[in-house]
Amino acid sequence: MRADRLVAALLVLQQRGRVTAAQLATELEVSLATARRDLEAMASAGIPVYPQPGRGGGWALVGGARTDLSGLTADEAEALFLLIGPAAGVSEEAKAALRKLVQALPHTFRTHARAAASATLVDPTRWGESERTPPEVLETLRRAVIRSRRVDLDYRNARGEVTSRRVDPWGVVDKDETWYLLAGTPRGQRTFRVERVLSAELTDESFERPDDLTLQTAWAEVVREVEARRSRTWTTVLVESRFAAILAHQFGRHVRRMEDADDGRSCLRLGAPTALDLARHLAGWGALVRVLDPPEVRDHLARIGAELVAEYAEGSPAPARPGTPQPAGRG
Repeated sequence: MRADRLVAALLVLQQRGRVTAAQLATELEVSLATARRDLEAMASAGIPVYPQPGRGGGWALVGGARTDLSGLTADEAEALFLLIGPAAGVSEEAKAALRKLVQALPHTFRTHARAAASATLVDPTRWGESERTPPEVLETLRRAVIRSRRVDLDYRNARGEVTSRRVDPWGVVDKDETWYLLAGTPRGQRTFRVERVLSAELTDESFERPDDLTLQTAWAEVVREVEARRSRTWTTVLVESRFAAILAHQFGRHVRRMEDADDGRSCLRLGAPTALDLARHLAGWGALVRVLDPPEVRDHLARIGAELVAEYAEGSPAPARPGTPQPAGRG
């Protein structure tokens, strides 16, 4: 099970005392089967949680176990709350438990623990393929967020251009294993893909986050802007109802279900940056999808189809492999 979900489950158990698998599934927004597997995995791993069968039963911590944090070092407290922070966002009860855990820390650790708990946000919806994020860079950025220290970045943008800049790191976001840094700059809020950070170095300069800033609201604004750019063009299509869910999953957030047709087909509205992007996504569906509008998408599909026929139609010459000598033409 994911570590953040494990911590979230423990927080819920500690706050409530006893929960059923169904209640835990609702709290963590997972399936009932996943919640049961998680509880069983916790018990198998030696965590003092056990099932109580029968009416009024459920899962509980042995002896109403509680967490004693007084023996943690400063670094251990930071590491713990970096993990707990995103997990505590699943419910109000988990948030309440997090506040109690902070109060259980030695007073001198609490400021950094609170900063660690709010340093990371988890967004499960992927935007696209990503490279591997250097772990040492991510760790440096997290430390900078927790300690409110400015950081010097060498950053490669989408065009491959490398620039150096000093930023105020506000928080990091895990978007389905692609990491982003939200930061303040002289030109306002900026978002950086952590995988494009070539180097990150803490400075001796401190900064203060805007009083009204929360990582959740700042990231929500980024998502709104990006999603608006990613769905500037929309098309209406018909697809057999049994394939509608698959097609909808392919387009993620950029899909709207319309009223179904009477012939067993579903009507969907699909979004992408351009008509060509829509055509490229739909070309592999062939005749299973019928595009109703706009005409630009149909035109692109017709051109793509003609190119494929010319390239792969029966009797067309196979492309030569690199280094293969070509036969001489007849003169």
